[in-house]
Amino acid sequence: MNDSLERLKKLQQRIQTACFAAGRQPQEVSLLAVSKRQPPEKIRVFNELGLSAFGENQLQEALEKQSGLSDLDLQWHFIGTVQSNKTRALAENFDWVQSVDRQKTLVRLSAQRPQHLGPLNVCLQVNIDREPQKAGASPEDILKLAETAAKLDNISLRGLMALPRMTDIEAEQHISFRNVKILFEDLKSAGHDVDTLSMGMSADLEVAISEGSTMVRIGTDLLGKRKI
Repeated sequence: MNDSLERLKKLQQRIQTACFAAGRQPQEVSLLAVSKRQPPEKIRVFNELGLSAFGENQLQEALEKQSGLSDLDLQWHFIGTVQSNKTRALAENFDWVQSVDRQKTLVRLSAQRPQHLGPLNVCLQVNIDREPQKAGASPEDILKLAETAAKLDNISLRGLMALPRMTDIEAEQHISFRNVKILFEDLKSAGHDVDTLSMGMSADLEVAISEGSTMVRIGTDLLGKRKI
């Protein structure tokens, strides 16, 4: 518990410092604990420390954790590649799906979302640097996807998620994150009521926050070395 608390405090301090440097308030940035390949007991520990939002990218692993942690009030985010044959399970078991990049996926998630759960929170994943090996919609396709999402009764479009090109050159990081923010503002200008810009991880959260991130996704630096 002490090690977990120390990692959490250090991360919260980094977020706070980054926010102040950017002229923002720390409460403007939420923390998504990426719990993939972490045991359920680790999630329990961080829930006791005050975290409730956890991100998973493997469906079966996530479903097993959800079953074992059903006594906790957790918010589950799916951040992995969305396969068509998995949309029903995602719609039925997750609060958020952050990695939607196709119209077909939006339609299926809406159709398969149980009414009693309310609309599914969705972020559109954008491949901002157009990397062929990465998932995500092209920047020019985002507005069309947002228009589709707005027409679906069981989808609540919350914003954008991005995983920019990995680089140690800070100026290049700024460009990628800034381009995501511009696209986010384009959604707002088009009339979409979006509030979530999910970008930034352990290595680049300061840059992401300086460019407008409202949610950072942190794994090993928060939960420690992956176990499973």
